Amino acid sequence: MPALDKPLAELRAYYGSSPLPADFDAYWSRALAELDDTPPQAVLTPNSMLRARGVETFDLTFTGVGGARVYAKYLRPEQPTPPCPALLQFHGYAGNSGEWVDKAAFVAEGFAVAAMDTRGQGGLSEDVGGVTGNTLNGHIIRGLAQGADALLFRNIFLDTVQLARVVAGLPEVDASRLSCMGASQGGALSIACAALEPRIRHCVSVYPFLSDYQRVWDMDLDKDAYAELRTYLRNFDPMGKNREQIFETLGYIDIQNLASRISADVLMAITLMDNICPPSSQFAVYNKIKSQKEVVIFPDHGHEVLPGFRDLEFNFLAKAKIFP
Repeated sequence: MPALDKPLAELRAYYGSSPLPADFDAYWSRALAELDDTPPQAVLTPNSMLRARGVETFDLTFTGVGGARVYAKYLRPEQPTPPCPALLQFHGYAGNSGEWVDKAAFVAEGFAVAAMDTRGQGGLSEDVGGVTGNTLNGHIIRGLAQGADALLFRNIFLDTVQLARVVAGLPEVDASRLSCMGASQGGALSIACAALEPRIRHCVSVYPFLSDYQRVWDMDLDKDAYAELRTYLRNFDPMGKNREQIFETLGYIDIQNLASRISADVLMAITLMDNICPPSSQFAVYNKIKSQKEVVIFPDHGHEVLPGFRDLEFNFLAKAKIFP
């Protein structure tokens, strides 16, 4: 087959190119402390859009850092056997939480399911803004001109944790049986959630986005989902004088730098012909995970539907039911 990236043997030993900021752990400790001081003010409102036997549906809203009201679809068994496991779902870049019916198989399996709309993208969550500099053409670079604490994805990563905390506190949910899943941006948010919320027991991440920005730049793949990197660097650092500092700042929201914090069991799907999220950026995440993990490699697929994988992830997540 043609090669897009490093040979597979090298990918299995690749640990990333982007820098790890020296105060990375302190940065996320401060961020989580801010979240601790942010009352979620969660509200569940019945929603009758889906009429499926045995399923109850709700609009869930809660407050994230900065005061943004974040939206999620919430579904639970009509007659749950409490406490039940819960699954958090995260969507791809610029998308939304999807259709209600997409979650029904997990509810039928006994899960409560919460699917979050990422703030400022295609759903109902609020983007409170408030940054100077570039806000056009992407969220990776939102707030970059103001420094690490203003990065939008810092707040989005914290939204995943707030969602986990809200769901874990619901009376029908077993807080010791939390799982998360997603693909592309959703795969990145699943990694971030599992890294920042230690109660996550199972994590599925499919060709994750938001990883190893330096490698993406070096491969000249700063296009499509990563096009904002090119736009920002060309406009705000045209002679490359601040390149090292920029990539170090982006290191705070680089999921490969968070991966080693995960304690959950992880299932990843990696695609070797992915020219959106290159294979090396995906392996940089997987190779840094220290917990129990499994990878399914698709050698001929790119950033697309992966035949058979949805059944594998369902079976993997269904195991969460048997954990006390």
